[in-house]
Amino acid sequence: MKGRQRFWVGVVLVAVGLGAGALSAPPLLEAWTGETELKPQVAAVLSYIGQPAVETADLVPVRYTGVNPFGANTFLEQEVEEWKIRRTLELIRAAGIGWVRQQIPWADVEPFRKGEFRWEKYDRIVDLVSAYGLELVARLDYPPDWSRRDNSVAFGPPDNIRDYGDFVEAFVRRYRGRVRFIQVWNEPNAFPEWGNRPVNAEEYVALLREAYTRAKAANPDIVVLSAALAPTLGTGDGRAESDLDFLEKMYRAGAGRYFDILAAQAYGLWTGPGDRRVSPDRTNFSRVRLIREVMVRHGDAAKPIWITELGWDALPDDFPGLATHGRVTRAQQARFTADAYRRILAEWPWVGVAFYWHFRMVTDEKRDQPVFYFGMADPDFTLHPVYYAVRNLATAPPVLTYGFRQEDDRAVAYSGDWWEATDPQASLGRYRVVRGSQSAVWFRVSGSDLGILFRVGPDQGRAVVTVGSDGGPVLRRQVDLNAPEAGFREVIVYRDWPPGPYQVEIRPAADRAVGIDGFIVGPARPFNLRSAAALAMVVGAVVAFGLTFRKFYVGK
Repeated sequence: MKGRQRFWVGVVLVAVGLGAGALSAPPLLEAWTGETELKPQVAAVLSYIGQPAVETADLVPVRYTGVNPFGANTFLEQEVEEWKIRRTLELIRAAGIGWVRQQIPWADVEPFRKGEFRWEKYDRIVDLVSAYGLELVARLDYPPDWSRRDNSVAFGPPDNIRDYGDFVEAFVRRYRGRVRFIQVWNEPNAFPEWGNRPVNAEEYVALLREAYTRAKAANPDIVVLSAALAPTLGTGDGRAESDLDFLEKMYRAGAGRYFDILAAQAYGLWTGPGDRRVSPDRTNFSRVRLIREVMVRHGDAAKPIWITELGWDALPDDFPGLATHGRVTRAQQARFTADAYRRILAEWPWVGVAFYWHFRMVTDEKRDQPVFYFGMADPDFTLHPVYYAVRNLATAPPVLTYGFRQEDDRAVAYSGDWWEATDPQASLGRYRVVRGSQSAVWFRVSGSDLGILFRVGPDQGRAVVTVGSDGGPVLRRQVDLNAPEAGFREVIVYRDWPPGPYQVEIRPAADRAVGIDGFIVGPARPFNLRSAAALAMVVGAVVAFGLTFRKFYVGK
């Protein structure tokens, strides 16, 4: 073998070895690309090169994000037997899921004429959801026939939006103190949710404004979610409009003043949750980041997104219809869903609750439709792998992850003498105080960096911060919080550490009080486009050197 040939053979072997090392770990590439086969995985990695950054304002304090992030959609209004409602809620609670999103069809509550309400069914649902320790998000839509002249489809807004406002106000007044979260409509940017008419963002904003103002008048503490928009590229004929374009129009029409939480849908469709390609012409799990970017651009970064529908469709192989929502196996459905929640927790600190679509259809009636096979359970309560995958995550101890995390995050525990306080200088206007060396704050955290936002001032003392791992304490430091003027200051506890997790404890050094206003956590395993580019270069090298190998040994 000639020297030049030996050189190229050596280079090829190195390149192939590097490529094989990178590509022989499908979980890694799947986590990076959302694709399950090698060819689309490589194509996805190559597409990351030059992909523009998406501004999502990850370190902005955001309300309604420190809660239990696990929710499920239910169809309890369709149940006849109470034991089935109870069994559904029992299984949801046992899985560690804290939220139920339940449609309250206006047509079912006020079916025949204006002002004639039938609340009994929903009184029972609201009471049972509360009895099982769950929180309800009430989706208010589906108008009665008497409210519209055109009833050619069952959905769409009423002819007089004040009729809807009356219904919303009646609902909020009846369940004040029992239902705190309502959602105004669903997917108004697509047929048939906006009726047999062209979709119209300005019309939806008028409906949203009516509902918001009437709900807040009935109960100032009510929290209003916007309608989640269908993730679509649009049809160009008025039946569907891109969710991104529709949201832009909503903001221009003043929608930002009329919701507390922006709702979004996060279906993976044909790729998994690791698909990080973001483009207006791509509908995938990462499309939520483009929704967030629209919010940031319009000055709404302090509001959260709640994902009101999330899931993958486990259509059986013998399903006779089209796979309109993609197709995965039951095992993939479980893995994708768990990884979706992991990604939300690790990378999207502006997301509060993500509601799985859906827990269970109550009958077999829709078994011939794709929507049936999203379910965690069958009508007979047979549980699918996705249920157990979510349960394993949701019942694990909570951990603080990437982003600005509030002092009242569910992962943070307080003991001893502590209380809440208000201060306009504090993030979101509130902070917590602990006093005395027998009082403590502790939490688990996973992230490369940790900063604690302490209250400082002439009346502040010292805090002792201890960081430990499974191997024992790794850091202990005392922080002096005395300062000439009162305010809040970030104290860096550690930086550029392995991701952990770590156990952190904060104690006052003596009997003086210590104020805590939040935690700034660095990413645990940030997805790095440079890494993707490097992998792409390895793949490219394998191809290029393979061609060289062919030239020397085959082409002659």
